[in-house]
Amino acid sequence: MGCCRRALRHALAGLLLALLSPGSSAADFGHLPDNITVLEGESVVLRCKIDEEVTHKAWLNRSNILFTGRDKWSLDKRVSLINSNTSHFSIQIDQVQVADEGPYTCTFQANNKPRIAHVYLIVQVPARIVNISRDVSVNEGDNVNLFCLAVGRPEPTVTWKDQKYGLVSEGEFLDITEIRRQQGEDFECITNNGVAPPDTRKVKVTVNYAPSITDVKNMPAQLGKMAVLRCEAMAVPTAAFEWYRDERRPVEGDSTLRIKNEKTRSLLLFNNVTEKHFGNYTCLAYNRLGASNASMLLFRPGAVYGRGTGHHVGVFSAGVAVMISFSVSLLSM
Repeated sequence: MGCCRRALRHALAGLLLALLSPGSSAADFGHLPDNITVLEGESVVLRCKIDEEVTHKAWLNRSNILFTGRDKWSLDKRVSLINSNTSHFSIQIDQVQVADEGPYTCTFQANNKPRIAHVYLIVQVPARIVNISRDVSVNEGDNVNLFCLAVGRPEPTVTWKDQKYGLVSEGEFLDITEIRRQQGEDFECITNNGVAPPDTRKVKVTVNYAPSITDVKNMPAQLGKMAVLRCEAMAVPTAAFEWYRDERRPVEGDSTLRIKNEKTRSLLLFNNVTEKHFGNYTCLAYNRLGASNASMLLFRPGAVYGRGTGHHVGVFSAGVAVMISFSVSLLSM
């Protein structure tokens, strides 16, 4: 019996392949759509409507026979026969894979005439990012090269968007030449192919630069009162601060003064101003990339600071100090 069954299968397979060969005279019928689209991982049903008296019927994928009647030929457990009667002959494919994409054929013989219906299964895969640059830290003036690789069916688009200015760049690669400190931010990669919501990921770009003193405050002070000198600096990494009296002597040794450092500024606090406190003070802001300094005055109310005192802004880089001095005069009332 086994030999007869195998012989019957081979004979049927030969008949089916002959019917589907280019020279076949079999007529198509329109009970299947031309294309069926399904997402990867989902299930799909291929329905074949039969409206005539049938003697033989089969489902094929390309030249591979899946079913002949109720007899399953496919070894794939994901493929099952869900309907086989006088009016319908349908199969289901579970957990659809990209490899399942392609042509499928329902064929049957009715009234001694072969009937064939074709359908093409299209498998779509949502766009997703599979590899992206790590967060980077660079020095101002360096070149930055970011990448974002994505997959999907149909082929997805890849777009870079900066979060600060909303500028958009198309393509997997984002190149920034001689990056400036203002460009330090999150850059978002967006990939989309219209199958599912876009997939997005971000890369943080940190731009390091030497301190730049942005604000200083000269302070009129009254004897016996409190006073504050303020020094603000922008830098990445965050600047550290030091204070000097007359640009030479650190103030840390003076118990009558207190330094309060915050994230981007330093305060020199005078709890009880005396005569010895009046004069010139220098704030130094520094990090591993360089330094900047500025001088300011603690003076008596009503005094006009001008020629005779120095207001200095210095930048130190690679051991070289450049000092720009603005000379003004001090006229005592």
